[in-house]
Amino acid sequence: MKKLFRHRRTVCAVALALMLMFVLAMPALAAAPDAAPANEAAESAGGSLGLKAIAAGIAVGIAAAGGAVGMGLATAKSAEGISRQPEAEGKIRTTLMLGLVFIETAIIYALLVVILIIFVL
Repeated sequence: MKKLFRHRRTVCAVALALMLMFVLAMPALAAAPDAAPANEAAESAGGSLGLKAIAAGIAVGIAAAGGAVGMGLATAKSAEGISRQPEAEGKIRTTLMLGLVFIETAIIYALLVVILIIFVL
């Protein structure tokens, strides 16, 4: 029963995240009904902007979610390691901080890639 409850919570969390993503993406997909593009190039540029916004949101969301999971696991394991060997606290904390910096750097790189996608491509 406990395993079923855990699975249900995961499904609900994923469904909530997807609904939130779609709600936040609606302004990017909205178009003014009376704004007719002057030519075909303007229409394709406007359509690609919405798709770029969706891609950017998904990319940053996946990077942030992966980083959050990684940071949570690293913190949990370091607390477990410190509780097992309190004399190694300094080494464990140093390794934890270094790992967290690398995880955060990967998230920042994802943000930079998203900025490049939006403004360059």
